[in-house]
Amino acid sequence: MPGAAPQKPIILRFATAFGRPADAHSLKFQPDRAEGVNLITRQDGLAIWVGPVRHGHSLLVPWQGEAQRWAPARIEDLRAAHFEQVLALRPELVIFGSGPRHRFVAPALMRCLIDARIGCETMDTAAACRTYNVLASEGRAVLAALLIEPEPVAAG
Repeated sequence: MPGAAPQKPIILRFATAFGRPADAHSLKFQPDRAEGVNLITRQDGLAIWVGPVRHGHSLLVPWQGEAQRWAPARIEDLRAAHFEQVLALRPELVIFGSGPRHRFVAPALMRCLIDARIGCETMDTAAACRTYNVLASEGRAVLAALLIEPEPVAAG
């Protein structure tokens, strides 16, 4: 509806009794409120919103705690030390957003995650935001490592 305020996404679960619906003819839907879990509420290519906070730079979004600025802006800027910063947050799974296009990272850069047996999935940043939200909503110890490439400076 034009001019209407955007609504928060609501995750619904079936209310059940002893693992099956309480009444075969009706089901009660309840919103699943993930208290204390970071959710990405918007992404537009130039910024990412974690809850109501806009971040116009690359960042690390852990399932809990503060989102953190992440130094690399482009995939070419990545170094092994950037993934050691990810490892320090102790996720069980990392969703890596490679920017506007899906691009893979050299496995040598992610060696610390591989050695720690932490899974890492790579996709474009928009897909990474969506995937992170699903996993965080399920209660997984997931971390989104998201690249936001700066806008090109117009020559003038």
